[in-house]
Parts: sequence; structure tokens; C-alpha cells
Amino acid sequence: MAGRVPELHDEILAAAARRFAFAGYKGTSLQDIAREVGCSKAAVLYHFPSKEVLLFELMAPALAVIRALEDSIAATAGPASAQRVAMEGFVDLAVQFRREMALLRGEFRELLESPEFAHLERFADRLVDAVAGHSDRPAARIAARVMLAGIAETSGDFDDVSDDELRETLLALLRGALEPTD
Repeated sequence: MAGRVPELHDEILAAAARRFAFAGYKGTSLQDIAREVGCSKAAVLYHFPSKEVLLFELMAPALAVIRALEDSIAATAGPASAQRVAMEGFVDLAVQFRREMALLRGEFRELLESPEFAHLERFADRLVDAVAGHSDRPAARIAARVMLAGIAETSGDFDDVSDDELRETLLALLRGALEPTD
């Protein structure tokens, strides 16, 4: 049984990802996950003290990339550079973690109340500002927010599209919707 513990941990994560994608985070219980894995709810709780912790572990790789993107944006000089870094970084994030982003569909606002995800709201504001080219124009901020939300909301819908094609298409849409800052 000792050899099964790490394997069970990974099985629980995989089942949680499937259940969250199917029924949503709120619509999935720890019992649902346990039933899919074929273990007890107590076994799930042994590995993950709460459903929130389980989601956080599922999202940890994407959150690490978000933090790196935030640092990259902050380190750029000038609005045009920040805009390019923000656009390319966010599209790369959306393509690489499209399945994880789909897990949060419709539940992002509520998850921001969790301490593990609270920094994402500040990041989203900084990202919108950078993608808008640090513009004060409402049209630029609106376009940036709508485009980023649309990408986040729909990137998981394109499993039949290669990463390269999805990346190029999303970047072209972003660039077309937003005026260059130069």
C-alpha cells in the first residue's frame, strides 16, 4: 500500500481535474472525486485537506507562470515593451494551461476570495493595464479586458487546434483589437 500513496495522490488530482471540467468547481464534491478514484472521502482528505487545496495544487504550475509573467511585465521599460510581453505571455499561458483555465470557467470571481488566488485580481488589473499599453483611454482598457477575458474563457474549447496555431491566432486577434502604443 505504501507504493500507492503517491500514485493515489496523482489519481485524485486527475479525477478532480476531470470532475471540475465536467461539473465545475462548485458542482464537484470531494465525495464525487473519491467515487471516481475508487477510494474513500477520507483518503482524499488525507492527501488534500480541502477541495480548495486540491484546486490550488492543480493550478500551481499555472500560478507559477503567472507570477513569472507578472515579474516580466514589471521588468520591461516602456508601454510598447510591456504590451508585447503581456500579450505574448498571456497567450502562451492560455495555450499551455488551456485545460486548467477551462476548470475555472464561470467561477473565477468566487475563487478570488480564496487567499491562494487573491493575488490574481491584482495581476489581472496589471495585465489589462499592460495590454492596454498603459493607456488612460477607456477604449483601450475595455478592449484589453474583453480580449483577455475572451481568451481565458474560450482557450480550453480548442483541443482540436495545435498549440502553435492557437497561439498565432490569439496573438493576431489581440494585436488587431488593440492599437499599438508606439
